[in-house]
Amino acid sequence: MSFYRKAKKQRDEKAFEELLEKEKQQLYRIAFLYVKNETDALDIVQDAVYKAFINRDTLVKEEYFSTWITRILINTALNFLKNKKKIVLSNEIDRLNNAENDKMDDRIDVLEAVKRLEEPYKTTIILRFYKDFTIKQIGETLECPEGTVKTHIHRAMQKLKLDLGKEYAK
Repeated sequence: MSFYRKAKKQRDEKAFEELLEKEKQQLYRIAFLYVKNETDALDIVQDAVYKAFINRDTLVKEEYFSTWITRILINTALNFLKNKKKIVLSNEIDRLNNAENDKMDDRIDVLEAVKRLEEPYKTTIILRFYKDFTIKQIGETLECPEGTVKTHIHRAMQKLKLDLGKEYAK
């Protein structure tokens, strides 16, 4: 390997590490939302990072890194669940289970309702409200038109309202 190629490879790896450092907490949170198990979430993140690193040449622009690696993570998590057939729970349920006030109980109810949503509604809601993605970013991540994303959000919200009842229908 020439000196130039070796230097370029080292720069690429360093740039990848810097971009990853900004995303690692969010990646873990999303993985945990899918599996509700620290060990499995860490495994999913590790697998997703490995896949992203191996395929880093497919990243078109650095500005799309977050969307790109989130898509890889979601696919990895869904494959994991498909293979393990585990019950999907949310990250925050454990932290909030011991909550005493009504506000915390309401939050638990909402999180449990989100975990009961079927795909792609669950993923759309997680990206929109837990990762604060825009409609456009969700569309890019899920590789679907923005109109479809809006429809998924609307239908998911309707399902959540039905599931949670009148007290949440505001």
